[in-house]
Amino acid sequence: MRFASLGSGSQGNALVVALPGRTMGGLRRFILVDCGFNRRETQRRLEQLGLSLEGLQAIFVTHEHSDHIGGVFRVARAADAPVYLTHGTLEAARKVAPAFDEDRCRLLTPDRPVDLGDLSLLPFAVPHDAREPVQFIVDDGHERLGLLTDVGRSTPHLIECLGGVRTLVLECNHDRDMLAAGPYPPSLKRRVGGDFGHLANDAAAAILAAIDTRRLRRVIAAHLSDKNNRPELARRALAGALDCRDEEIAVADQAEGLRWQMA
Repeated sequence: MRFASLGSGSQGNALVVALPGRTMGGLRRFILVDCGFNRRETQRRLEQLGLSLEGLQAIFVTHEHSDHIGGVFRVARAADAPVYLTHGTLEAARKVAPAFDEDRCRLLTPDRPVDLGDLSLLPFAVPHDAREPVQFIVDDGHERLGLLTDVGRSTPHLIECLGGVRTLVLECNHDRDMLAAGPYPPSLKRRVGGDFGHLANDAAAAILAAIDTRRLRRVIAAHLSDKNNRPELARRALAGALDCRDEEIAVADQAEGLRWQMA
């Protein structure tokens, strides 16, 4: 299984997972998890990975915040692709998602996998300040890719779901000291640092230390705040939990995302 990030941060998020095989005409088939970029920017970033919108098979949405859903329906319409989301996210999307198109929507139920050929996606519930947010385990029958961003705190259920993943994309949104001393107003600091906000570096490291990592071989730090974190701080925290070198932790950033990786 191959995956890449088109970008990760408060200005837009989208993760690509390539589907096995090719469509007619040699186009690489793929899915997106979230799409917070507009259609033109999404297409530009896909082209940097050797992809085109014609190969998009589906978009899976974690929640309705604009940096995750802002481009979903226009991109889905351009690719004639379905959009998978929970009932709560759908209801919120009616009000906030640009170009909302209910005919494209397919409902997700947490803990019930969706099969797309040789690929299966398991949505699982997470605490975040959205209507019915989920994250995903992506399974191709050989490897399991875990996605955990936009979550305020750990839960026993997410620890169980992430156990045994081969690769983990893990939110490291902020450093607690940088958030406390940073430019955000007090209300936003409380929201970001709260139980339904975003993971601090040390909280992400604690999740990493708690899950079953016997099959884990790759960790990517994601959704770093450009004002309240630095890549070296995120790397240091996660490397400490794994007892590995800092440079073994990759980072998906806002501007460049992350090039193709093997799960």
